[in-house]
Amino acid sequence: MELSISFTGLIPKYVQIYESIKQAIVLHKLLAHEQLPSKRMLATTLNVSVHTIKEAYEQLLAEGYIYSKERSGYYIAPLEFEWLQQAQTTNTVSLQTHDKVKFDFSNGHVDKAAFPLQTFHKLMKKHFTIDVLSISPWQGETALRQEIAHYVGRSRGVICEPSQVFIYSGTQSQLQALCHFFGPQTQVGIEEPGFKRVRATLQQCGLPIHPIPVDNSGTTVPNKAIHMLYTTPAHQFPLGMVMSIERRASLLQWATSNNTFIIEDDYDSEFRYKGLPIPSLANMDQLQRVIYFGTCSKTLLPSLRISYMILPKSLVAGFTRFHQEQKSVVSKVDQLVLADFLGQGLFDKHLAKMRTIYRKKQQTLLAAIRSQFSEEFEIIGENAGLHIIVKLPTRLSEHIAIQLAHAVGINVYPCSTSYQHPTEHGMIIIGYGGLTLEQIEEGITLLASVWQ
Repeated sequence: MELSISFTGLIPKYVQIYESIKQAIVLHKLLAHEQLPSKRMLATTLNVSVHTIKEAYEQLLAEGYIYSKERSGYYIAPLEFEWLQQAQTTNTVSLQTHDKVKFDFSNGHVDKAAFPLQTFHKLMKKHFTIDVLSISPWQGETALRQEIAHYVGRSRGVICEPSQVFIYSGTQSQLQALCHFFGPQTQVGIEEPGFKRVRATLQQCGLPIHPIPVDNSGTTVPNKAIHMLYTTPAHQFPLGMVMSIERRASLLQWATSNNTFIIEDDYDSEFRYKGLPIPSLANMDQLQRVIYFGTCSKTLLPSLRISYMILPKSLVAGFTRFHQEQKSVVSKVDQLVLADFLGQGLFDKHLAKMRTIYRKKQQTLLAAIRSQFSEEFEIIGENAGLHIIVKLPTRLSEHIAIQLAHAVGINVYPCSTSYQHPTEHGMIIIGYGGLTLEQIEEGITLLASVWQ
């Protein structure tokens, strides 16, 4: 057997020898049980040291590409799999598709240009000291938990103690912790339609899931025995209705009567554009049967990855014992910076500014749709949040609408993925937080050119 290997670059020669032989094996250029040249013979052929060949052979041996026989040498191992290398092709196609997007109407995007970067940078420099080398308590930094308790008290009327607040890196991570605590036999109700990532998290945790329909008043009162109900009262995702006060009271009465807990995800409560803020379930219940979820993804940045969960006092001791061996999943520096941002009143000022910005964006979006589209395109859920729903006419399916949008460089998103069962009408989610006023108008004009 002759092996011809050309050495290039600064990569160690033993690595290049190893890679060359490995590729020859997986591409079946070297066959099973074929003997490799001796270390001395190959070293002479390639003009390298015997030690270099030894290192290459030992790596191949360790990974199972070759095997050795005492006093005989090294042989090609029989491999019982086909070597598939598709990753690079897939990535290339994905990048090419992404480059064609002109405007992305994602509901998960926020206005990055309005983020108080300089303020965060100053606070980051203040806290980036030797003290941050230690890890945070698993529940989160005490300073941040105190500030969150103050914030939800003044903004949402939720009265709690810092010991009830737990810091996580997103809704899914805190939901996972809750699922593990309650156990795999816990029956969970989720809105239909509802947040698909919540459904995926519950499925990954192995919990039985029950779809609970929503109507114009929000989540309906379940008529089945469940242990937890996940709901988004302030701005139902994805349909956008605000839960009525009567429905809130009915749900709380149901939870009390059935010894059930309600998970209130209040993620979009800060952005309400019509009327007064709606009281949270946790405010009405004062954390007896309600587990309260909050996040900074919409108010600050999704990449900050800070969320929080507030538990009823009855659950705190058991939850703490169950998770006492866990470690914090959020950067200590980020937690301290956010604590200062809240404590110095900077968050309230930032939120007031963002409400004005997003209100203007939403007004621009609605005006563009009403001027560019006929009345057969219905707008749903415009009272709050950072997205709306456009209900399509029967002549236009959701799938075709998205394809037509892609053809003119527009990303819009299906509502059907939020349902567990097929829907009668096609509906499209259109987010506007990450686009400028000009981009919103131009994007809607392009959509009208292919949809209308």
